[in-house]
Parts: sequence; C-alpha cells; structure tokens
Amino acid sequence: MQGKQPRLRDQVRAVIRVNHYSIRTEKTYWYWIRYFIRFHKMRHPREMGPREVNDFLTWLAVHRNVASATQAQALNALVFLYTKVLDKPLGDIGTVVRSKKPRKLPVVLTHDEAMRVIDHLNEPVRLIALLLYGPGLRVTEACRLRIKDLDFNQQVITIRDGKAAKDRTTLMPAPLIKSLQDRVEAISQAWKQRSEEFVHPVSLPYALARKYPKAGRSLEWQWLFSSPSLSTDNLGNVTHHHRHISSVQKAVRHAVEAAGIDKRAGCHTFRHTFATELLKRGNDIRTVQDLLGHADLRTTQIYTHVLGQGFAGVQSPLG
Repeated sequence: MQGKQPRLRDQVRAVIRVNHYSIRTEKTYWYWIRYFIRFHKMRHPREMGPREVNDFLTWLAVHRNVASATQAQALNALVFLYTKVLDKPLGDIGTVVRSKKPRKLPVVLTHDEAMRVIDHLNEPVRLIALLLYGPGLRVTEACRLRIKDLDFNQQVITIRDGKAAKDRTTLMPAPLIKSLQDRVEAISQAWKQRSEEFVHPVSLPYALARKYPKAGRSLEWQWLFSSPSLSTDNLGNVTHHHRHISSVQKAVRHAVEAAGIDKRAGCHTFRHTFATELLKRGNDIRTVQDLLGHADLRTTQIYTHVLGQGFAGVQSPLG
C-alpha cells in the first residue's frame, strides 16, 4: 500500500532545498506557483500543461501589466515546477504575449547625496549601507556576510552564494577596514565570553550543517550582522539568522527622507551609484561587471546611459 502523496508545497520545498536554492528563491517560486493554481481556479498543476501556462503568462502581461523581468520570473517558477518537481517538462508553451513595460534607467545618487543618506543611519545599518555603496554589494549579500568572508590582508570581501548561486570577490574599501575590524573584534569578544546571544548556533547551509554540526558555534561562521531575534531552521533547530533585509530597507527609506533627497532611492540605489561612480572615474566596464557580479555585460552597460556615455563618443553639432 502506497503512502499518502506529500502536499505540493512540501514537494516544492524538498526539491528546492536539495538543489540548494536560497530561501528567497523558495518564497518567490512558491508565490508564482500558488498564483498560477489560483488563476486556474485551484486546479492541480498535474492536470494542466503548456496551454494553461501560456494563458497565465499572457494574462500577466495583458491584464496585470507586469514588467518583462516579472513575467520571466513567473515562467522560471513554473518551468521549475514542471521539470524538477512534477517530472513533466512543459516543452513548447506556444507564443506568449510578452510584457513590453519599458526598462527604466536606474536612479542614482551623487556621492554627496549617498553620504548624506548614510549619515542619517545608525549602526549597524550604517555599516551595511557603506557596504552597499563602497564595494557595491546587494543588500542580501551584505546582510549575509560572515566573519570568514572578510580578508583584511588582501583587502577582499568574498560574496558566497550570490545571485544565480555564484561566488565572487570584491574590493574592501580602505575607509571601511577599521569599522569592519572593530565589528569583528566586538563579535569575537562576545563570542569568547559566551554571551547570551551565542547560546544558540548560527544557521548554516543544510549540507554543511549535517557534515559539520559544530560549525554553527565557531567564530568564523558567525554572521557579521546577526538578527536580534532567534529563528528556526529547516530541521526545527533554534538558530541565529542574519539581520532581515526588510529592516535595512525600511531604515534606508527613512534616511532618504530625512536627508531631503527628492529621488525614489532605496538600498539598491547605493549599488547603482557605486557602478556609476566607478565608470565616471574611468574604470574599465569589464572590471565593473566583475565587481558587480553581472553575468551579462549588457546589464552593466545601462550605467553608461545613466552617464550619457552610451553614444560611442558622438558629439552634437552644437558642441
């Protein structure tokens, strides 16, 4: 007698974690899978196929006016569901009406504006913001830094399991070294004294937690920016997680307002400003691409348009 089939939610979660996808990807994929099911009046995906996927994606473009990147994200989630979870590859889904919402140029700050915003932040969010602007980290990458990711001798920061699950290295700005060293020292002292915040281990990638169960209590694996509250990991263990990005995003939005910046700026604006400043100062676009971790050079090239340098040196007849 066969056991009861696991719920679809549990099946999706299991496959995602076996493939080491991030928690954010898990939440995003499940959002679109659930949306797809509700759109089709709660029919199970096994009962549906390419035609229903086409209908859903077309509806998103025509009736919801989503951006092309959002439509692509929904498609990725459904391809994952059918290929990895249901073992029922979609194949050709036919011609989908594509979103035509134009891609806007990113909002950037001047250097002075960026520093004004940062000066309105309190620690540790101020240091996180400096990591977004100084080496151009994404907010998730900054919040997920561990002590072992900082190499003060080489002045390098290692970003592990970044976007598209890729590792990369980026520069450690000299003005940040003292602040980062002070933070590591404070964590180290508290860890040695076995302060209350270190009673529970930090959360670890699933496979690592199984192979090295004591790693979560070691100094090198401690979060640089730990959450003030406890969490429960995938196995039900009480752990310390990193600071949640929403708290950083909220603080930055308030700082932008307090600094009197009349732009729609947020955490990612610091990264846009980092790239723009590097190009403005004559740095090679390929180097900027590597520092940002962009897979496609075209993603980096958008910053040349922000600077008005996307016209191959063409000069107006007016001069």
